[in-house]
Amino acid sequence: MNARRRSLPQKLLGVVMLVTLVSLLVSLGTIIAYDLRAYHQSLGSDMITQAELLGHMSAPALTFDDPRLAKENLALLRLRPKVNAGAIYNSRGQLFATYVAPGLDVSIPNAPQADGVAFEDGKMMLFRRIRDNGELLGTVYLRADYEILGRFGDYVAIGVVATLLAMGIAYLLMRPLNKVVTQPVLAIADVAREVVATGDYSRRAPGTSNDEVAELAAAFNKMLSEIESRTRDLETSNSEIAREAEQRSKAQQEVMRLNEELEERVHTRTMQLEQANHELAGAMEEAKSANQAKSAFLSSMSHELRTPLNAILGFAQILTSEKLPSTLVQKREFANHILKSGRHLLTLINEILDLAKIESGAVALSLEPVALNEILKECESMVAPLASGRGIRLLFPDGCMANVTADRTRLKQIVLNLLSNAIKYNRDGGAVVVDCSPSGDKLVRVSVQDTGMGLRPEQVKQLFQPFNRLGQESGAEEGTGIGLVVTKRLVELMGGTIGVTSSQGVGSMFWIELESTEPIPSRVDPNAERPAEHHRHQEGEPTTVLYVEDNPANLKLVEEIISFRPDLKLISAPDGHLGLELARAHRPDIILMDINLPGLNGIDAVKLLANDPRTVHIPVIALTANAMPRDVEKGLAAGFFRYLIKPINIDEFTEAINSTMAFLARREEEGSTSK
Repeated sequence: MNARRRSLPQKLLGVVMLVTLVSLLVSLGTIIAYDLRAYHQSLGSDMITQAELLGHMSAPALTFDDPRLAKENLALLRLRPKVNAGAIYNSRGQLFATYVAPGLDVSIPNAPQADGVAFEDGKMMLFRRIRDNGELLGTVYLRADYEILGRFGDYVAIGVVATLLAMGIAYLLMRPLNKVVTQPVLAIADVAREVVATGDYSRRAPGTSNDEVAELAAAFNKMLSEIESRTRDLETSNSEIAREAEQRSKAQQEVMRLNEELEERVHTRTMQLEQANHELAGAMEEAKSANQAKSAFLSSMSHELRTPLNAILGFAQILTSEKLPSTLVQKREFANHILKSGRHLLTLINEILDLAKIESGAVALSLEPVALNEILKECESMVAPLASGRGIRLLFPDGCMANVTADRTRLKQIVLNLLSNAIKYNRDGGAVVVDCSPSGDKLVRVSVQDTGMGLRPEQVKQLFQPFNRLGQESGAEEGTGIGLVVTKRLVELMGGTIGVTSSQGVGSMFWIELESTEPIPSRVDPNAERPAEHHRHQEGEPTTVLYVEDNPANLKLVEEIISFRPDLKLISAPDGHLGLELARAHRPDIILMDINLPGLNGIDAVKLLANDPRTVHIPVIALTANAMPRDVEKGLAAGFFRYLIKPINIDEFTEAINSTMAFLARREEEGSTSK
């Protein structure tokens, strides 16, 4: 009897523990399987995306054989700690660039494998082909940690601990609850045994609950009390059923509402994903177009750079070759070709830098009222020698009193470029007509008209594209094809417009329109003489020139140039401080000053010279590689008498020295007259 009494609680405890164990195992198994599958898919998708991104970024590097750019792209993998190695192979299967995470010793495969994913020793290895417009450029290789076994072990350990903890809690809860569940049944059994044993049918089973056990107790009782008890239990059961049915109906309605909300959320999320995919496709298309445009531009720029370099290197090889002897006349001709190509290359580099600065938004303009009359006079004096060499007449307006809102330096660059093109593509003995007139409301138009061969309509449409040279069909004139592009961008940055009209065989007219302003006073010439104490230069005595330069090659070049001038005497200093000391000690007639000097730069040095009574009278000429227009303005504002730009143009250098000597002579004559 005791064994039977204990068996029901034990069975109930066993059933509860078994159900708890099965539920835990199914739940944990489902979660572990789902997470491991999601981890595998997420890692694979992430590796494929990373490989495609690296392939897209490294396509230009493979195209132009630039391992440095490819290695910089691979270096971005340091932001992904799970990726411990990577490589890029070229189309021939050769290693092009590699990456290994710091502190790791990882071997990179010598040759790429087929596209796909492989697993080895807890690592995921991915190979992905790089293609551009259907052309195979190379292969991307990535190697990352594959921690699925470790994650599985962690989940198993967590599952074991969670199972033991849940089973223990279930066991502790079921021990006191066992009595609550089994006590009524055991009480009925005890009463039944007592009735059978004693024959006392007046005993009644206690009704300790309101369930099937209570119904069993009521059935065990007799007569009306038993029928009454059954009727009461039936009514109670009906009310419970109605309540449960109502609760079930409410639960079904709640489930339907939640399903509708879920469908709406799924629809909204689907629309968001479609929009994101559309935007991503558009961005990829824009990136592809930008990449193609960049490739075309780099190809054109490479051709333009190599053309003058070919002449420079070719003639230089002839001059240095012992197998190709040349006469003095030929050497001079070859040197002239090298100079011409070098100047053309320098112009090309300057215009490419201007275009790059404009396109990147790095150009800062200082818009202010500018007198057009001054700009036109300065430009006329600068292009007059070029025009006279070909017998071209320059016709400028007698007086242009208009003023426009513009950046003075950039406006001068624009007008000079239009005048240079008008002269370059003109007929020998032709004419260039410059006009200045009002155009519309508060606008001023400056036009430059030539008498050249003119342009066809299709040429006009492509005129403002990089490397599209005027006269390129005839090949008679050199040009970068960038000047007009830079001109157009600068005019637009100043709020103006540019246009062209052309008639083939008659000529072309380029014009710009800018906003006009009220008249302004003329600028003061930055090269104007300043009152200064000066010394007398003895007749027949050579003019002393002090050159402050830290680069030995540049110093040697100036020494060679001045060695042909017996009327000049050169002394030099390697830095700004020593240059100041020599200037104070020797009192040279002219000072040549580099700007990027060690210790004391040229800007500060010229200011110190101007503040010293012993050196204030000495004109200082800047000779520097700082060639940007802002650098020139800054140098002239600091007090430089002239501003020369490296590489040295010997004719310009000689003219600067001669004009400075003439200025010194005039100053001495004026000093003598005043005394």
